[in-house]
Amino acid sequence: MAKKDAAKALPRLRFPEFRGEEGWVEKPLSMICDRITQGGTPDTAKPEYWIAEIDWLTPAEMGKTDDPFIYSTMRKISKRGLENCPSELLPSFSVVLSTRAPIGHVVINYVPMAINQGCKGLVPAAGLKYRFLFYSLVNAKSRLVDLGAGNTFKELSGSALKIFTIPVPNLDEQQKIADCLGSLDELIVAQGRKVEALKARKRGFMQVLFPREGETTPRLRFPEFRDGPEWKWRTLIDACHMQAGKFITASQIKEQYKEGLYPCYGGNGLRGYTETYTHSGEFPLIGRQGALCGNVRLGTGDFYATEHAVVVQPKKGIAARWLYYVIDLLDLNRFATGQAQPGLSVEVLEKVPVMIPNQEKEQQRIASCLTSIDSLIAAETDILETLKIHKKGLMQGLFPATEEIS
Repeated sequence: MAKKDAAKALPRLRFPEFRGEEGWVEKPLSMICDRITQGGTPDTAKPEYWIAEIDWLTPAEMGKTDDPFIYSTMRKISKRGLENCPSELLPSFSVVLSTRAPIGHVVINYVPMAINQGCKGLVPAAGLKYRFLFYSLVNAKSRLVDLGAGNTFKELSGSALKIFTIPVPNLDEQQKIADCLGSLDELIVAQGRKVEALKARKRGFMQVLFPREGETTPRLRFPEFRDGPEWKWRTLIDACHMQAGKFITASQIKEQYKEGLYPCYGGNGLRGYTETYTHSGEFPLIGRQGALCGNVRLGTGDFYATEHAVVVQPKKGIAARWLYYVIDLLDLNRFATGQAQPGLSVEVLEKVPVMIPNQEKEQQRIASCLTSIDSLIAAETDILETLKIHKKGLMQGLFPATEEIS
């Protein structure tokens, strides 16, 4: 497709007061930023460089939340450390871009910060709103990734970043776009906090609904079971049968769902969808290979379990959902063996100790309580995902399409 004149680049969505304005103008970052800075790391062998005085940002801390702002960092450096490394102190409300491992995370530093060599700092000039620059770079992530070079890992160089262009409208339109997307981000961040609060509530309930180590009754017990018998130590083999799922080729797994397909679970949860299923009902599933082995999912209805998932079938007197929650609480990853490729065998899992209440009704009561919280988490997570999808679509409309950009 032929590229349009840079001055004619226009978004599909434009606020009414700007519809008669001229098109956006493509400008290189070096022209619209006061400076683009390189990061660096002070000598780690000198403890005096690592006194907690100045926030020091790395790519590992970026992209973890939906909040555009980063308020503090896990690691700090001293003034001497800053003086003895390539990083400079970025002023507040600069824009930080990760340029390797990975390329494309973008944040706004709320306080002055130094950055490591995996980042570049962009200090907007007077004609550029910092939040507009932030959203422009978020929207341009795929273009930035494509500019990365290197064999071992891709890296975006400072010289490539300086000539990287973004389309820019006048200051008033920049501010309007930043305000619109900023308001949506505030909703997303607030909704994310609501989801995290519910997850924290669930963790709190789980800690009191199951006995602590060395105890035989939970701290919180439903009234009808307070005079019931103590829980008993067993092993997982006493509570369930466990067997790995069945092999399936990658070509048999579809990425997108359509009618007539079934969920396919592997070692790390949902892998896709298949035309056949291996199980029907409700079964806890344990991932058995890789760094995340020991993670637990609940398979319900008709589904396919691959050989990388252990299917847990409760024995008589054991409620499936209660077993799912108790297995999740066991932190099975700690029983993994192997370093290059950690794994969990059925033989190892069968010997894991577990505390079991004698009455299945008590198991069901606990499961019902936790399931209700899970339902709330799922509903609020759906709202969060809907907001994110809305934001993505809005950004695609508020910025010129990629094919219009040189």
